[in-house]
Order: sequence, then C-alpha cells, then structure tokens
Amino acid sequence: MLPLMRQATISKGGQVSIPAEVRHRWGTNRVLVDDRGSELVFRPIPEDPIGAARGALRANGGDEPTTADARQQTRQEERETAATPRATR
Repeated sequence: MLPLMRQATISKGGQVSIPAEVRHRWGTNRVLVDDRGSELVFRPIPEDPIGAARGALRANGGDEPTTADARQQTRQEERETAATPRATR
C-alpha cells in the first residue's frame, strides 16, 4: 500500500483534525503522538491494545524456537556440562 499523506491544521487550542479518510482507514479515535525531534508521528492506538499485541512475539510459522525451547536446550547443555569430568591441573 502506498503511503497516504494529508495536510492537517492545528487550531489555536492545539487540536489537530485528522481527515476522515485517514480516521476511517485506521478505525480508531485515539492516537499516540510521537515527537521525534525533526518530525511528529501520529500512530493509531487500538481499542484493545492487549488483544492487538497478543501473539506479536510468537515465532513465525513455528520454525523458530520459542523461549520454552531455548530454556530446555540451555538446561540440557548445563546438565551435559555438569556430567562431563573436568581435567585436573
């Protein structure tokens, strides 16, 4: 999708009117204002931020190891290391 750039006016009271086309596209009535120094970014806030974030950290397609897999592998390596006799000096 191509970026959609629209002009908005800031009122004397500091309010910004976001064009209807943009509001409808994002389907939200709340935004996060991100002041990045040289630019100002408005990002939509979902109605249910927790629900929107659910699954965001899940491994893609199940090919990548999960944290449980990594923990199990680390514990297995620790057991193997502990079972290996150490050389004496």
